[in-house]
Amino acid sequence: MTQSENLPDIAAELRAAALVSKAWPYEEARKLLKRYPQGKPQSTPVLFETGYGPSGLPHIGTFNEVQRTTMVRHAYEELTGAPTRLIAFSDDMDGLRKVPDNVPNQGLLAAYLGHPLTKVPDPFGKYESFAHHNNAMLRSFLDQYGFDYEFMSSTDMYRGGHFDEALRNVLRHYQAIMDIMLPTLRKERQATYSPVLPISPTSGIVLQVPVEVVDADAGIVRFEDMGEMVEQSILSGGAKLQWKVDWAMRWVALGVDYEMAGKDLIDSVTQSSKIARALGARPPEGFNYEMFLDEKGEKISKSKGNGLSIEQWLTYGSEESLAFYIYREPKAAKSLHIGVIPRAVDDYEQFRAAYATQAVDKRLGNPVHHVHGGRVPQDGLPVTYGLLLNLVGVMGADATEAQVWAYLRNYAPDASAENHPRLAGLVRNALAFNRDFIAPTLKRRAPEANEALALRELDAQLAALPADASAEDIQTIVYEIGKDPHYGFEQLRDWFKALYETLLGAEQGPRMGSFIALYGIENSRALIAQALDSVAA
Repeated sequence: MTQSENLPDIAAELRAAALVSKAWPYEEARKLLKRYPQGKPQSTPVLFETGYGPSGLPHIGTFNEVQRTTMVRHAYEELTGAPTRLIAFSDDMDGLRKVPDNVPNQGLLAAYLGHPLTKVPDPFGKYESFAHHNNAMLRSFLDQYGFDYEFMSSTDMYRGGHFDEALRNVLRHYQAIMDIMLPTLRKERQATYSPVLPISPTSGIVLQVPVEVVDADAGIVRFEDMGEMVEQSILSGGAKLQWKVDWAMRWVALGVDYEMAGKDLIDSVTQSSKIARALGARPPEGFNYEMFLDEKGEKISKSKGNGLSIEQWLTYGSEESLAFYIYREPKAAKSLHIGVIPRAVDDYEQFRAAYATQAVDKRLGNPVHHVHGGRVPQDGLPVTYGLLLNLVGVMGADATEAQVWAYLRNYAPDASAENHPRLAGLVRNALAFNRDFIAPTLKRRAPEANEALALRELDAQLAALPADASAEDIQTIVYEIGKDPHYGFEQLRDWFKALYETLLGAEQGPRMGSFIALYGIENSRALIAQALDSVAA
């Protein structure tokens, strides 16, 4: 039987495993199976949505929703084979509430507080508006990452009249929406609250004022603007909705079936779901994920700029490691800062290496299955990212790619950027990480007396080895010296800790056999000599 003839059996086996898999994307996808037991009517694509508020620069928290939603989307497709769509929706008609801390020309933005984001000038001077700039940044990254999505702009949908019938529906159910929202507000907010935010015909500002419905079918409302009563259509860009109402209206107008949200929006999901039902529709499925935290344990924010940017992660780590980090434990709060990147890279590579030999059910629980949409490449790496970081750490801040590749060929003779493009990316990541974070803080300590004795013995045994000695042979020597009671190490890990701190200037490190084979025996002996010289000094 050929491989192609066997594919239906493979798909059936995968689907059977997915139906019982505890991997969270499959648990989420099974919600949609319950929503449409017989499939969506007329074979209409199941619609997934992610939302983006372009009031600040995109960061990984923004990207997070698209990545996780895509994982659920793919899981649903594996379960059903049914068509799907993903909309990345930008709420770019929202009014600018405050000036972000991490953009230039803040005075320019301050003059446009309250204006729709697509009417606020771009402080970077590159795009039609601030929203257009931030939308472009988001789309650029999503495109770079290969996401299959349809970008949708709130401004385009409102002004193009695409939401007009949904807006009329909001006015028809105005009181029902007020009855849902008012009990959730403080008394002073109740006095001024309106589901509809008209755009001032005078100032162009998105107004937060009470509104009276004049004619729901015509879309006409009455409100006060600069001391005068104004009657105005809310259709075709004359107004936008308060965001909880806007969210529900969008679900109904677009027919959204699935949208996830952060834990901080649980109440908003509840209220928007009630409003969607009041408008005559079923709210989408979804779940609430925990928030990312910065190194201080504070929630990351676009406006504060206290989280990692997408560009920062890709400067110091691989694209796949970012998706891997996002996949894991979505309902647990996780730190998101520079320090988590090296571990994420190596953990991703470890799971990727294991995938090929796993049974189908184990593969579905492997994060890389969801990172790669079930198409996991089989190429491996000859070294870990941690080992690369230790290598460039001893080479110093001025290390070059050519020098790193020369060392890599000690360990893997065929190593080259052409043969290992993924490794080439990690070499660049490691050099950047070393330049910015390791080299400025690197400090090797002098060895203690017993440690110096052990280092001399290690040097002597390395001197007796051939230049091409294997990493395993070197590791055996290192291991035996650490176990020898003559050198006074209470535990083997004390010896390894001494090697890391005296030779590498780090608290943790790689298998020393692998490092010495990579760095070269003579170069490693030079490191030992430097450490012993510090004792004499």
